[in-house]
Amino acid sequence: MSVVHRLTAGWLVDHLSFINQCGYEICDSFAYPGGVTLDTSVISTGDCHATSTFAATSSSRDGPIPGPGDVIETESRTAKTRYMFREEFFDVSKPHIAAAPEEQLWQGCTEVCVVILFLSSWSNVDFFFFFHCLLILQKCKRKCVFNQGELDALEYHSKVRNLIWEGTLHLVQEGLKSGFLHRNTAELSCRKNVVPGHIGCGLAELCEMAKQFPAVNESDHQAVHVLDDETSIPEQDLLSCVTENSSNSAKIVVLMGQKYLVPPKSSFLLSDISCLQPLLSYKKKYDIIVIDPPWENKSVKRSNRYSHLSSWQIKQIPVPALAAPNCLVVTWVTNRQKHLRFVKDELYPYWSVKTLAEWHWVKITRAGEFVLPLDSLHKKPYEVLVLGRVQGDVKETLRKSEDVLPIPEHKLIVSIPCSLHSHKPPLTGVLADFIKTDVECLELFARNLQPGWTSWGNEVLKFQHVDYFTLLQNE
Repeated sequence: MSVVHRLTAGWLVDHLSFINQCGYEICDSFAYPGGVTLDTSVISTGDCHATSTFAATSSSRDGPIPGPGDVIETESRTAKTRYMFREEFFDVSKPHIAAAPEEQLWQGCTEVCVVILFLSSWSNVDFFFFFHCLLILQKCKRKCVFNQGELDALEYHSKVRNLIWEGTLHLVQEGLKSGFLHRNTAELSCRKNVVPGHIGCGLAELCEMAKQFPAVNESDHQAVHVLDDETSIPEQDLLSCVTENSSNSAKIVVLMGQKYLVPPKSSFLLSDISCLQPLLSYKKKYDIIVIDPPWENKSVKRSNRYSHLSSWQIKQIPVPALAAPNCLVVTWVTNRQKHLRFVKDELYPYWSVKTLAEWHWVKITRAGEFVLPLDSLHKKPYEVLVLGRVQGDVKETLRKSEDVLPIPEHKLIVSIPCSLHSHKPPLTGVLADFIKTDVECLELFARNLQPGWTSWGNEVLKFQHVDYFTLLQNE
């Protein structure tokens, strides 16, 4: 399980452990000629009962290498190739930005008094918090006023700050007691999280290219491609239907010369928002839908790191057609209040989803510190999740709600974050109390796969690339 500690405030989660428990083990059965040394450099990615052929590379200790047509006795052997996610991507031993001493941040601050008077006019906001917050205002050296979006964000932060501070403190204390977290990070490694430049084959670009493929006849085309012993899949098949690994072992798919790991009991569709029909043709209704939209913001536009969608485009995602009655919908939201209001006031009502709660994912170091100052104005050490349920037939909703706990108004998911951009923590363990067993789960805009989940996105295989993993060979 990914949950290390469970308290009233929320959960302390081990993201790395979750990935490595997903079953990235590939079983290879093969015929082993007695006394002959075999070249096992090429390993089949089939099920554990599959048979692979290996070439003899040296002479036998008991005789010459068998020639063509010779009958040889073979011994059935099984090898397991295990992949582990690289630990250095979770090697966060120090905060990304350390909090500066309070006395230094007063220097050059010409607008503090004005802001204090303005903020104190909010009767529902704790003035003591704002006095504390203003001591560390990072913008106090800038000769300009705060815009409305920044003031809205500051107001929101004041309302959730104590919940995040106190809840994280309790969870971190439990992590230190159990040894999962370590105050003394001097002995911890400080490896550089360098991602090889050749990783990936341009998945988003491939999805864009797929629009130029000849149109697929729906009546003649299969809705699901079940992975078998073949590792290479024609690009058109991979992009035009759901790919499913229904076996109990991991598979490797080769796409544009790049290898990607597919965990057991998982399925995915690699496409962009204009090609969602294969997911609808999969004809599954989901009890959990997790959404991580590519929100539009200034930094995304500047970096051109990934494409973003407008609010109108996000509303067009066919969540109602994919959702089962009483489906739990969880949406990741940036700290921009514009996006949070959009989800609660426009998006969820448009999908007939009732907002139930706001949770927060809090990012900490291996020593239990916030990765960024809690009161930083530039970026916060937390992100928001908005939870809601699809509204439908009352009787069906009541039946589906039996033996399921109600969604609490606020919970924390505290974890050491992955250094890879937008690699979100797993929600399977933390949602277990609020859903029934054996449910269908879907993640939209996913960048990785999980056992028991269907995943969709134009970068859905991104973090499944084999170079994000280390290989362990066992027999």
